[in-house]
Amino acid sequence: MSRSSATRTVLPSHTPSRGGKPHTIRIIGGDWKRTPLPVLDLDGLRPTPDRVRETLFNWLGQDLTGQTCLDMFAGSGALGFEAASRGAARVLMIERSAKAAAQIRANQSKLGARNTEVAEADALRLAASLALGSFDVIFLDPPFGDQALLLRALDIAAPLAAPDGAIYVECGDALDVANIGALAGWAIVREGKAGAVRYHLLRRENEE
Repeated sequence: MSRSSATRTVLPSHTPSRGGKPHTIRIIGGDWKRTPLPVLDLDGLRPTPDRVRETLFNWLGQDLTGQTCLDMFAGSGALGFEAASRGAARVLMIERSAKAAAQIRANQSKLGARNTEVAEADALRLAASLALGSFDVIFLDPPFGDQALLLRALDIAAPLAAPDGAIYVECGDALDVANIGALAGWAIVREGKAGAVRYHLLRRENEE
């Protein structure tokens, strides 16, 4: 999932399309397993590949019943809808692109996903106004190559995580936690690579 604010490599996790028309992704697990969802073919929109989503939710334990989740750069909404499909009590998806946010809302309506909220807003600005310690899982997938944006997002996201919460980070390069001040006291407990995607699951060191 990603914004239309930067051009990215699109991995083969969906049916390709051209000219801004929808292609599809599918939900991997939970109540809406195998449900196809339209995703607009917008410049820079890069849904998290199927195999990466499957691995991530294996790490998270599949059942997210009662948990609160934040997807700061929602893009296609793939990660947020996966969390909602697995029983999350609340999933807040933030997306700056009006077109992408409208498609997320259309998919929200299609699924009847009452446990999801869609905010068309600047991710950093909105997230900075949220209650500290209020999210069990935070998904961070900002545009690849914008290291400054990733660092600002981590700086805001880390305090938003509950004491036993997790942060998922998807980026173009391996994450070096030791050199990121916002992640002092955090550790990468799982990580992987799929094509151009590096993905990491972080928890506070005493929660590993």
